[in-house]
Amino acid sequence: MDQQAEKIKPKNTGTKKVFDNPILERLTRTHISVPITILMTIAAGLLYVAFVYTDYTHLTPLYVVGLYFTGFFLFTLIEYIAHRYLFHMKPTNEFKRKIQYALHGLHHEYPKDKDRLAMPPIMSFLLAIVFFFVFRALMGTMVFGFLPGFITGYCGYLFVHFIVHAYNPPNNIFKGLWLNHAVHHYKDNTQIFGVSSQLWDYVFGTIKK
Repeated sequence: MDQQAEKIKPKNTGTKKVFDNPILERLTRTHISVPITILMTIAAGLLYVAFVYTDYTHLTPLYVVGLYFTGFFLFTLIEYIAHRYLFHMKPTNEFKRKIQYALHGLHHEYPKDKDRLAMPPIMSFLLAIVFFFVFRALMGTMVFGFLPGFITGYCGYLFVHFIVHAYNPPNNIFKGLWLNHAVHHYKDNTQIFGVSSQLWDYVFGTIKK
């Protein structure tokens, strides 16, 4: 069973119920502003520690700025890899098919469901905590400069992903991103995996010619 065989025909109206329990069902939905607010607050707090408590972090302001943009840039690569290989994993068995649909297939079926254009706030918060401890173990106090950039990259992705699904093509810098993501959803889901940037699609040859 290949990836194209599992291509889902998008429905531009409506939504789909995931859980019968109303509380669990509500937890699958969120307004885009909620996770962005939570995550950017966390990012701001980490940057505050990085800039103010220099005796603890041993980071100069210039180093913090460099780490911030490094984290931001790395997120664009993680976004591409996750979208291509996790969200669009080939459904070679029933388990993978169910996982792929839960992670991303539902979004492809109802691409304009505004309440499901971002992970629920609880998941976003928990992932931020996990990433903090992972990066803390890998890079020590550099995490206070690096992770805010990584989080900002993710929030930028959330923002772009929301506007390209919730609004008509804009006459500004987001038009190209809107059109490319529309190709991914409505023409060929094996192409154009970058949402906030198509840089890595050009690097890895997955941009629609």
